[in-house]
Amino acid sequence: MTGAGQVRPDVSTRTTLAKAAHENFSVAPFFLPRAWRDDLMAVYGYARLVDDIGDGDLAPGGEDARFLGVDPEYADDPLALLDAFEADLMRVFEGTPQHPLLRALQPTVRRRSLSPGPFLGLIEANRQDQVVRRYETFDDLVAYCELSANPVGRLVLAITGTATPERLHRSDMICTALQIVEHLQDVAEDLRRDRIYLPAEDLKRFHVTEEDLDRPSANASVRSLIAFEAARARELFDDGAPLIGSVHGRLRLLLAGFSGGGQAALDAVAAARFDVLAGPPKASRARLARSVGRVLRGARREG
Repeated sequence: MTGAGQVRPDVSTRTTLAKAAHENFSVAPFFLPRAWRDDLMAVYGYARLVDDIGDGDLAPGGEDARFLGVDPEYADDPLALLDAFEADLMRVFEGTPQHPLLRALQPTVRRRSLSPGPFLGLIEANRQDQVVRRYETFDDLVAYCELSANPVGRLVLAITGTATPERLHRSDMICTALQIVEHLQDVAEDLRRDRIYLPAEDLKRFHVTEEDLDRPSANASVRSLIAFEAARARELFDDGAPLIGSVHGRLRLLLAGFSGGGQAALDAVAAARFDVLAGPPKASRARLARSVGRVLRGARREG
């Protein structure tokens, strides 16, 4: 049986997994048990590939479409690819999937007794991206995050055998915060895809137009809007913090890395004076280390 570390080294797989190095946090750090690392990378490969399908950002050459049996005529159609990908996902639970990243996922699913729900949620989020380009309210955006981000945290808890109702609730808060942070970093990139993840009601509140978001740098109104959304994300991180204090050992360090990575990105956004249009603000290693340390100190007090 093929493990996550033994995925066939095709161009598609290498391209997808290599993107782990560009996340705000380490996906499967060295200090974790090997079995956890393999399972986390298998889940990351799945989540990253779904996003790449939805964003039209697959490896060149059409290899993913061929793996999924999609007619070349529809190889650039995200909805057709997502439908084929969902069909192949269901073979993970009963059958033999065609895509190598799904074959790598199958041992994880069986070993950890994972259910299809979180995986289907990620596909549905990317289907939604094809038809929903704007979000009217913050509640609408949070509902999207329930599909696009929260399933990943739930899978991490399932893999580590630590899921409880309270931990799942706190994990959802952290994952929603992480998704909001990513949206803040990628305002310009998302707009190029004709997507805006800043709630329309907030754009109106801060007198920000779509034309304002399409400028090389942010004006005062845009900066105020980004600062407002960053504060919301910070509050979600704070509300989710008891999750980290409720676990111990290497899992605590992993979760602190996830939360600290997102908060370090928020610190970078603030350091850029909330100008996210000039380029995605990224946290330095020093800022990341300080942020993770801050999260761990808070977890020790709560734990």
